[in-house]
Amino acid sequence: MLRRSLLSLPALVAPGLAFAQGADLGTAARPVRVGVTQGVHAQAFEKVREVLARDGFITRATEFSDFVQPNAALQSGDLDANAYQHMPFLEAQKAARGYDFVSVGRTVLTLMGVFSRKHRDLASLPNGARVAIPNDPTNGGRALLLLAQAGVFRLRAGADHRATVADITENPKRVRIVELEAATIVRALDDVDAGAITGNYAVPAGLNPLRDALARENEQSVYTCLVVVRRANENAAWARKLASGYANPEVKAWVEATFGGAVISGG
Repeated sequence: MLRRSLLSLPALVAPGLAFAQGADLGTAARPVRVGVTQGVHAQAFEKVREVLARDGFITRATEFSDFVQPNAALQSGDLDANAYQHMPFLEAQKAARGYDFVSVGRTVLTLMGVFSRKHRDLASLPNGARVAIPNDPTNGGRALLLLAQAGVFRLRAGADHRATVADITENPKRVRIVELEAATIVRALDDVDAGAITGNYAVPAGLNPLRDALARENEQSVYTCLVVVRRANENAAWARKLASGYANPEVKAWVEATFGGAVISGG
């Protein structure tokens, strides 16, 4: 796991002085500590940080290389909030780990697409093709739904984002699903026939879901990502201020201009 501060601030708090929950949050002495994942979420948050700082609201980001640790850090109190996960993933994490977290706002939707360096369309997949999907439960199910919608195979009736390989009911080409950590699928494209990749990893690798994907989600996806805090902070003024940054018109325009529609502002 990689954890990297995106904003270095001087140590203005006396050593050993514990950060009091909610006390003076958003100040230089006590910036709001936010966890983000590499790529799109880190980039979007940097713009939000810039805009909020003009009003004197100070934040500090820590960047992670996986989907699990930002929630663990929020639970432990190392973070005040995180901004990287969608509701299906949050609900799965709460059920599995007992987190008492809530969403206080929306950030961006990073469209998932199916990409290939070997085939021009999914109809060209050969028998026994190997297709990579994320190995975390919700994004894995998300990928299976996208592949099923594109006609690669069929899933059982009623399958949703919790779908697994066991829910594949018809697979005429005997496509083999390869489950990999989401961040590694871009690098694995040379070794598989296709891979389902979320926009936060695709875009930094030069892959645009609108232009390059063989199949992609539409803009009505339920996977818009969220600003998440511990329940005790649900109504805190700093939490609402943080979430408001993503709804700022300047941030929305920046997202559109930077990602060319491959990432959609949800704030």
